[in-house]
Amino acid sequence: MAWLWLAIAGVCEIIGVVGFARISHGQRVSGGLITVLGFTAGLTCLHHAMATIPVGVAYSVFTALGTLGSTLIGILFWGDSARPARLAWIGGLVVAVIGLKVSL
Repeated sequence: MAWLWLAIAGVCEIIGVVGFARISHGQRVSGGLITVLGFTAGLTCLHHAMATIPVGVAYSVFTALGTLGSTLIGILFWGDSARPARLAWIGGLVVAVIGLKVSL
């Protein structure tokens, strides 16, 4: 169950970052609301995950999921770079998260 909490926390982290993007594109009210709700929900879920998963692993996976999701959303919706080197580093991040999971 803790890993489910952690996955939900990562999704909420991505939602919070989308809120930041909305703020930077002039949608201050909706962006602010999305940011606050996303990060609040994400940290709450992270708290639940840390009841079972070691803090270092949980936080590393949480930030990696946020980074991965935010990068993919940036590529798909906001025209961020999808250069092969960048995608390879993102792939390395995925491998690292899987490694943290299986090494417990």
